[in-house]
Amino acid sequence: MLAPAKPSLHSLGLEELTQHVRQNGQPAYRAKQIADWVYKRRVTAYDEMTDLPSAYREQLAAEFEFPEAEVVRVLGSKDTTQKFLFRLRDGNLIESVLIPASPALYGEASDRRTICVSSQVGCAYGCKFCASGLEGWTRNLDAGEIVQQLIAVEGMNGEKIDNVVFMGMGEPLANLKNLRRAIHIINEPWGLGIGARHITVSTSGLAPQIRELAEDPTQFRLALSLHGATDEVRSQIMPVNRRYPLKVLLEACDYYVARKRRIMFEYILIADVNDTDAQALELAKIARRLNAKINLIPYNTVEGLNWSRPSRTRQDRFHSILREQGVVATLRREKGHDIAAACGQLRLQTQRNANASTMSATASA
Repeated sequence: MLAPAKPSLHSLGLEELTQHVRQNGQPAYRAKQIADWVYKRRVTAYDEMTDLPSAYREQLAAEFEFPEAEVVRVLGSKDTTQKFLFRLRDGNLIESVLIPASPALYGEASDRRTICVSSQVGCAYGCKFCASGLEGWTRNLDAGEIVQQLIAVEGMNGEKIDNVVFMGMGEPLANLKNLRRAIHIINEPWGLGIGARHITVSTSGLAPQIRELAEDPTQFRLALSLHGATDEVRSQIMPVNRRYPLKVLLEACDYYVARKRRIMFEYILIADVNDTDAQALELAKIARRLNAKINLIPYNTVEGLNWSRPSRTRQDRFHSILREQGVVATLRREKGHDIAAACGQLRLQTQRNANASTMSATASA
């Protein structure tokens, strides 16, 4: 099934809505009315926009899709993390994960909710620890498909999302145009109204795009998925390092830090790969150079990948070396391990199960 040719209403900024209403002979305030219906009242059909003239509602329906994200599956973890599998208009699958702040005990209510959203269907960058790229890259998400993940999860969960991280399926900086548009809608008061400093964009290390982001005035946060403190180790884990080795990448980060704010490092600890004392010392040098905070994340096992997480003792040792070197570092006790919450896992399992069922049905025919 092909995606509809019409653009999504959720991809339009207030400026574009204003231009559209004026072009159709409507007063400019109609744009804010539309935005309120979509983002404040969360209607799902043009007929529900009762303060718009019926003829103009028909015009909107003729030009713009008003899709809802179709929820295929929801998994809940004992730590209250939830994973959502969505089917897009063209049949492709993407994932989002809702991560509560750590409560005192599992199952308690949280006062802060973070959503990890996807920016692409699949991924072309092939990080060796990640399930997102195992089936390759299919396409970019448009801004509306990104925004709809937040709207759908808030609608099902009944609670306001406080933080957004672009750390789900895909490389956000490889979809920069739609990423920026989505951030604009998520951030603006007429949109979802989430503060820029509560929005984090994660990248595997696309150096030219990092430099480009340095010129963007929006004060969102940038997280670099480093995962190796030398070229030898990082290239083993992340093929993108062969295109943008650490020298090139860190020069781009220098440029970014000089013009904007701090960079955070995400560092997934993988047993016997990047968890040595030597890697910790090299990582500390890089962090001091950029005044970067480090989030250490024990590896979340992915079926079919031959990696494992270090022991708790090794995790703590790596963490302590960084702190002894004067680096601000946190050791995350990852969420959702019991529901395969790492990027792309649920989509991969669902696709493989569907393929297996199809092959079985064909063989039985």
